[in-house]
Amino acid sequence: MEYKKPATTFEAQADQLLERGLQAEREELIRRLQHVSYYRLSGYLHPFRQPDSDAFHPGTDLANVWARYCFDRRLRDLFLDAIERIEVAIRTKLVYHFAHKHGPFGYCDEANLPKMKIDVYLEWRQSLQVETSRSKEIFKTHFFTKYGDSHKSLPLWMLAELMSMGSALSFFKGVEPDLKRQVAGDFNLPDELMLSWLLSLYAIRNLCAHHARLWNRTLGYPPKIPKGSKFPQWPTEFSFRNDRCGIALLICRQLLQIISPTSKWSERVAALFLEYPQIPVDQMGLPENWQQHPVWLGEQSNQFQ
Repeated sequence: MEYKKPATTFEAQADQLLERGLQAEREELIRRLQHVSYYRLSGYLHPFRQPDSDAFHPGTDLANVWARYCFDRRLRDLFLDAIERIEVAIRTKLVYHFAHKHGPFGYCDEANLPKMKIDVYLEWRQSLQVETSRSKEIFKTHFFTKYGDSHKSLPLWMLAELMSMGSALSFFKGVEPDLKRQVAGDFNLPDELMLSWLLSLYAIRNLCAHHARLWNRTLGYPPKIPKGSKFPQWPTEFSFRNDRCGIALLICRQLLQIISPTSKWSERVAALFLEYPQIPVDQMGLPENWQQHPVWLGEQSNQFQ
């Protein structure tokens, strides 16, 4: 089927939304559309639509929709802040343990990444070479000026500063099980759980980096939720959906307690929810009492083995 919808003016877009029942002052709505776009705002309007109709539920007003938009934008900023610190910390531990076992150039030997298939390994090495060639970092230039006659690749601890999160995640997945367990153990986690969490945080990080709607989106990589006697700080009476971003708030909280115990990140998150009490937390996969969860309150456990 051929797509035949024409481009429309901001004024026409505003009139269409008003005709569908959105309560708003027309000039204000036009200003919002000029800076956000009709298509982007539609993602926040969708939950207000009546079933099998383009019309909105009675009482749908721009102020409430805009509050969700602003909440989501600030939520993404908070996630980016937390995920950056988590990524750097886990990458640091991974590089540390790997380099002590295999040396600064051990990653150049595919035998040292036994869980990475050869085609994946070659693609990974190619991506690292691209990231290295693109880099303008002074340390890269200095290294190849001084050691380039003997080395065509950077030592791992230098290369790590150029790695994307995706490359670092592939690295973690590819190392031998004992080393993976050693890295995860530094964060009081079993390696399978850490990998699950990292995949979800990577997906959230990409959504945030591309300014995509996050707060009520279904996640493509739902993280595992710890349960059982090995994880007493994750009691079963709290009901979470693991396909929404809300559970990732607790994941970040638990990891940041180890990485940066004095961080005020959780307080900033709590302040955001306090500022926007109209946000339906169930659409984020959170129970109403989620801030009473032991993990959010800062309780930790070393027991998982």
